Amino acid sequence: MKSSLLFLCVLFLAGCSSLPKELASSQTTTLIEYDAFVTAAKKDETAEVRLGGVIARIDNLKDTTRIEIVNLPISSSGKPDLSQKPNGRFVVYLNGFVDPVTYSVGRLVTVLGLSTGIEEANVGEFLYPFPVIKASALHLWQIQEYVISNDINMSYMPCTGARCLHQRSIESRRGKVVQEVK
Repeated sequence: MKSSLLFLCVLFLAGCSSLPKELASSQTTTLIEYDAFVTAAKKDETAEVRLGGVIARIDNLKDTTRIEIVNLPISSSGKPDLSQKPNGRFVVYLNGFVDPVTYSVGRLVTVLGLSTGIEEANVGEFLYPFPVIKASALHLWQIQEYVISNDINMSYMPCTGARCLHQRSIESRRGKVVQEVK
């Protein structure tokens, strides 16, 4: 009995949040914080990096694709955290052609690759120092939205006055939109 309960607990925890296979690292240390990545890039240190964020721009060059990403902190499962503020930008280079419709501006992405230094480019008219990643893997995420509504049946409430009728009409229809990265 104990062994089957332990097996179910392990199975449950494994299914809760796991890193996509293509983002798994073979290195013992992988940089997952933007500030540590910027420091390594400024020192021209080659380090494995796993970062995520929102695609801000995509350019298909002759043999490679350049993707500019606004960094968002990522969870242990590699998902960008929508509740956090962006803390910088970085550039990713991929070999070959990447369809700009699939990897469109505004999509969430997580990348695994090697830091290769700093590249200066414009954001509008501002010259910005972009840390660069030579990507070995990319994972696109989707934002799923759903509504949680407060549909309480107010007929069970003992209040019957005019104030209660107004309260019933407003409170029974309140809800909120929840965004979740999948």
